[in-house]
Amino acid sequence: MKIRYATMIVNDMEESVKFYTETLDFTFDEEFDVPGGKITLLDGEGFAGLELIQSDAFETGLYSVGMDVEDINEEIRKLKEKGANIALNPVETQVGYMARVVDPNGINIVLVQHTNR
Repeated sequence: MKIRYATMIVNDMEESVKFYTETLDFTFDEEFDVPGGKITLLDGEGFAGLELIQSDAFETGLYSVGMDVEDINEEIRKLKEKGANIALNPVETQVGYMARVVDPNGINIVLVQHTNR
């Protein structure tokens, strides 16, 4: 697994994108409209990036750490064998498939298998 992104819930997408691109030098990658909100992906140096979500369905702040995986079903199988708390089994998304694991501290770890990039 590779850390791919941190997901943050934001109050004002335009202001947040401006901050991360103009102040911290991230670059715009993609934007998606989703039911009840919007997602913006920003790239940093190297492999990791940021996923900003504006939605009233979540509290503002850090939501999750995202991990890229080659085979999401195999990763979930291994994690189940090790007793991990699987909060969401693999589901199809706009970029491929995702699943969610919760660590012992309640932090969301989102596994993503990209198939549409």
